Amino acid sequence: MDDNTGGRRVAWPWRVAASVAGMAVLLGGCGSGDNDDDKADEPNPSASSASSGSPAPASSGSPSASATGGDSTSLSPFRADPARVPRTKQQAEALAAAVALGPEAWGADFRAQRQATSTPRTVAVLDEECRWERRPLPKGVLASLSRYSELPGTGGKGEIKVTAAVTVHTTVLDADDQMSTTLEEPLRCREQQVRTDERISELMSTGIAYGQASNDYADDHVVEMGYYLTGTAKQRYFWFVTRLGTVTLAVSVKGAKGYTDSELNQYGSQASSTMLSRVEFELGEKN
Repeated sequence: MDDNTGGRRVAWPWRVAASVAGMAVLLGGCGSGDNDDDKADEPNPSASSASSGSPAPASSGSPSASATGGDSTSLSPFRADPARVPRTKQQAEALAAAVALGPEAWGADFRAQRQATSTPRTVAVLDEECRWERRPLPKGVLASLSRYSELPGTGGKGEIKVTAAVTVHTTVLDADDQMSTTLEEPLRCREQQVRTDERISELMSTGIAYGQASNDYADDHVVEMGYYLTGTAKQRYFWFVTRLGTVTLAVSVKGAKGYTDSELNQYGSQASSTMLSRVEFELGEKN
């Protein structure tokens, strides 16, 4: 998997995987959902309205940097070069395109889904009735891009579907708010409608800020787990969301026959690690 960093973050896949495994234990094995035309994009929770009494703090305890800049505090694992942080929609769109994984980054046998990317300049929103829909970019979001890939079924195994989403925010505070919303949505909507005959059920979520539970790779990290229901078919679903500075990264993995939770988690943790490395490569301070 090409991470565009020359190997500077080779340890990240294992750190992310260990963190995900710990959260899976906390959640007791319950899960989350996948994309629709992108879970209306894949939960790209940038513009969702949070409402619920989450037991976690609004930002999962993650440190907030300046509301006008992209660099992090000294408590962050990442320090962006202020000159490289996107300030315009065009700059943000270029960053999202450079970071979001296409099928070739997931593995040799992956291919693009029939709908390969999300609708330009929109985000997925979970409405008041727990249905996913796409809406124009809200204030505080400069760009959002989701790419959809799949691993065809073979050898008695089913077809895995995955999503890689990147949202570039105006400020760290805006990005932090997205993480809070992501954490709270399963409390508000444990069952979420994706399409007429597709929904996500039995959702649970947990989050760990930088410095907690082996999270030394991102400012904040949230995992949702549950089941994806298509008609009468029921498959495991995992959704991983991470933040570095003003950028939030979402990876979803919809399971299939013949795959264990461990295998699905590995796909998700590797993809998250690769996108984290790409953000560092694109925005990090140069030595």
